[in-house]
Amino acid sequence: MDIYLFSVWFIQNEEKCLDFLNISKKNKAKSSVQHIGGLARKQNPEPTKSIFVSRYGARSLKTSTMKGNQEFFQKGGAHVSKGVHINPRVKKAQYAVRGLVPMRADEIREEIRSGTGKSKFSFNELVYCNIGNPQALEQKPLTFHRQVMSLIDAPFLLEDNAVVSRYPSDAVSRARLYLGHIGQRTGAYTDSAGYAFVRDIVAQYVNERDAYVKPLQEASSIVLTDGASTGVRIILQTLVGDEKDAVMIPIPQYPLYTAQIALLGGTPAMYYLRESEGWALNVGELEAVYKDCVANGNATPRVLVVINPGNPTGGVLERTVMEEVAKFCCDHGVVLMADEVYQENIYTATKRFESFRKIVLELPPPYNTDTVLVSLHSVSKGIIGECGRRGGYFTLTNAPPELVEQVMKLCSINLCSNVNGQLMTALMCSPPKPGDASFDHYTAEYSGIFESLKRRADLLAKELNNIRGFKSQSVEGAMYAFPTIELPPKYVKHNDEMNSKEGRQLAPDARWALELLESTGIVVVPGSGFGQQPGTLHFRTTILPPEAHMERVVKALRQFQEGIWAKYA
Repeated sequence: MDIYLFSVWFIQNEEKCLDFLNISKKNKAKSSVQHIGGLARKQNPEPTKSIFVSRYGARSLKTSTMKGNQEFFQKGGAHVSKGVHINPRVKKAQYAVRGLVPMRADEIREEIRSGTGKSKFSFNELVYCNIGNPQALEQKPLTFHRQVMSLIDAPFLLEDNAVVSRYPSDAVSRARLYLGHIGQRTGAYTDSAGYAFVRDIVAQYVNERDAYVKPLQEASSIVLTDGASTGVRIILQTLVGDEKDAVMIPIPQYPLYTAQIALLGGTPAMYYLRESEGWALNVGELEAVYKDCVANGNATPRVLVVINPGNPTGGVLERTVMEEVAKFCCDHGVVLMADEVYQENIYTATKRFESFRKIVLELPPPYNTDTVLVSLHSVSKGIIGECGRRGGYFTLTNAPPELVEQVMKLCSINLCSNVNGQLMTALMCSPPKPGDASFDHYTAEYSGIFESLKRRADLLAKELNNIRGFKSQSVEGAMYAFPTIELPPKYVKHNDEMNSKEGRQLAPDARWALELLESTGIVVVPGSGFGQQPGTLHFRTTILPPEAHMERVVKALRQFQEGIWAKYA
């Protein structure tokens, strides 16, 4: 095994290697390094140099030019150095969406690109269904937004009449307007909370969306962020200090939350969504979880996270439930964190999006004034799908001055969110209007993307339910299905045997997802990465593959699952 392969293998098996070292140190044994090298060769990983460089940097390779595994391991290689302490909270944090299965997918992609995987795999490309990344799966960006951004990033184009004549007049005027606000440059820091004019645009968007219920008069309660994830981090960092502070999170949940809680040393308090009821949220469950936390004396819930529409579930909450949730938070002094990044992605005709902000402000006293709410939105999802731009915002409702002060302090420490993300947020919140030169084209693009997503959501849920061992709830919103997997008992036994052989502890759905990847090239995320009811297995898949590819994805899932049942039934 060459140095690059061993490097990646060691990093992925660090705890096992350190266990061997500790044992050998106690017993004064000299064979632990050789044992580790043999174990690495036995598992025969096939990551490549390019993967190692992309993850750990070329410099780490240059400092690791030892001869043989023993010298590499003893000197620490690219990963372990004497005297380096790794924060145990960082090691504890996990993010399944980019975890074990996607990492293996990256290795396979490199094998295919290099030609070493041509005879090994039955496919020549991967289908990444593991993450809500629309443009990576061929969704086209909205033209108006890109036209404006191109002129802002290259303002000298506005001095060329021949160039300007090729742009719609409203794109040109919008670019000039924004450039006037930002001083004709995009490379300077902004206010810590983001450009004031963008926050004003967001405020107007929120007021229109919420039917002007207690309209925002100023932008002081709005913070622009690098996507919603940064907003989550800022709020949790403000409210969670140690294990005595609990965050109530839905199960299944988006792994960002458990990762952030782990990094902060907080305690996750998990409430289960009801799958048989379309992933419904039951307030009685919230009460039970809260009482358990307080009764045990281990932690006090500080935050309740609600994801609506749901990730990974695709469920959409009823208004009556949302009202009960808000009252629960107010009654218990818990901050309500509403993750609403999929608010434009609702496909069912029987439900519509209503923001928690609107619902809270329409409640009777004291709930409309005393419920502390943080609402998050992003340019990454919806119809705009600009994940890589890293734009978003959060609003604070009924927040006490001390909370606002500390949040703004954290924002100042971070300096500011990126400029392009801020401007893309402005465009998301202020699209072309009737009468504008780009309105018809924008509307056609927007409707085309939305209707395609709706068709794919309906098709995927329907077809999954026609596959043996799968059961999917309707995809009412967001970008995902989260079906139950039933696996033969012999397959579960097979997983146990493989775990024993490999020295791993993979859940059955994790091994299933890995084998699906190796067999079909489809990348999904095992349900164990999101949390699930004990005794159940799931996987999350996006609805984002192009319609022309969706039937192939479903066919491959069916053939693979039927093969599992044929082999292990």
